[in-house]
Amino acid sequence: MKLRLRDLLATLLVVAIAVPYIGYLINGEMPFVQDPRGMAAIGLVLGAAAYLIFRSGNAHDRVGLWENVVALVAMALGILAVVLAETAFAEVLLAVFMGSIAVVLVLELTDHAGLLPAHQASHA
Repeated sequence: MKLRLRDLLATLLVVAIAVPYIGYLINGEMPFVQDPRGMAAIGLVLGAAAYLIFRSGNAHDRVGLWENVVALVAMALGILAVVLAETAFAEVLLAVFMGSIAVVLVLELTDHAGLLPAHQASHA
C-alpha cells in the first residue's frame, strides 16, 4: 500500500507539534507556549487531529487495535501532562508525551506503507 495525502497531512500536523516543542526546549517558551501545560495542550489538539486524519478510511485490522491502544496511551500521557503541568515532574512527562506522539506517527506510517507483518497478513 502506498502512503496517501492523508498521511502527509497528518505528518505535517505532527511537525507542527515538533517545531514549537523544539523551540520550547531551546528558549523555554514560544509564541502561545509559555509553559508545559501550553505545550501539552498543543500536542493534544494537533495530535488528536493527526490521529483522526491517519485513521480516516483505514480498515480496522489487527494492527488497528494496537494503533488505537498506543494512541490512547499517548492521549493519557498528554492529559497527565496538562493536569500535572505545575509539578516538578512536568518537563519529564511532557518529553514522554512528545515521544509517544512520535511513536504513534511511526506506527501509523509503517502500517500505511504496508511494512508491518500483521498488516500484510490481515490483507492476504
